[in-house]
Amino acid sequence: MRDKWAIRESVWTALETARVVRGRSVHDRIPNFIGREQAAVLASELPEWVAARAIKSNPDQAQRPLRRLALEQGKLLYMAVPRLKDERVFIELDPSRPEIEPSKASTISGAFKVGRPVYVHEMQPIDLVISGSVAVNSQGMRIGKGGGFADLEYGLASAAGVVKPGTPVISTIHPMQLLEEDLPWTQHDVPLDIVVTTEAVIRCDSGREEFPRPKGIYWEDLNERKIRSIPLLVKLREESQAPD
Repeated sequence: MRDKWAIRESVWTALETARVVRGRSVHDRIPNFIGREQAAVLASELPEWVAARAIKSNPDQAQRPLRRLALEQGKLLYMAVPRLKDERVFIELDPSRPEIEPSKASTISGAFKVGRPVYVHEMQPIDLVISGSVAVNSQGMRIGKGGGFADLEYGLASAAGVVKPGTPVISTIHPMQLLEEDLPWTQHDVPLDIVVTTEAVIRCDSGREEFPRPKGIYWEDLNERKIRSIPLLVKLREESQAPD
C-alpha cells in the first residue's frame, strides 16, 4: 500500500497534467477541479441532501458550489474556519438573514464578512457533512491535503455531540481522484458515505465496525506544534489538565 504523501503527489500531478483543475498548481491543496458545479448539482439531488436542514462544510474552493446551493435552498450552513485559527472554529451562515447573499457568502472572504463565528457547542445538530478530498476509493477511504484539519473539525463536532456517528459524510471530486486501490486509514480519519463525481454517485461500503469514525480528539496523534497552532486545542488541553 502506498503512503498518503505518495498518493497525494501522484493525484496532484495527474490532475495538473490533464489540465482538469483551476489554477497553476493544486499541490498542497484540495483540488479545485473543473466540473465542480456538475458534481454539486448531482450531490444536491441526494435524499440525504434534500432532508438536511443544517450542513457542515469545508472552506475549500472545490466545494463552494455546494455551499452556495445549501444557502440558496435555505439550509443552515457551518463553514469551518481555515486552519482552525480561532477558538470559534466555525462560521454560521443563516440564509434567513437578509445580508446572507449565497454567491458571496459561499466564499471564504464573504463568509467572514456576513457570517457569525460560533463555538462548537453553539452549533445546531448537523444533518450532513461535506468534506474536501485529494483522493478517495469506493470503500469511502479519504485522503485530504495533509493538514489534518478536516479530521479535527469532525472530531471537535463529534465530541460536542453536534455530529452523530450516523451523520452522512459526502465529498465531491473529479473522476481522476477516485482510485482503485486500498488507501491508508488511521483512527482519526473520517470515512465517507457518498462520493460524487462530475458523472456519478458512489455509495461507499466501508464497514463502520472496521473503520469507525472519530469520537473526539486523539491527542496521542497530535504533536506539540500542531496543538499550539490551533487555539481551541490549546484551550481544551488546558481545561483537561486543570485541577478539579
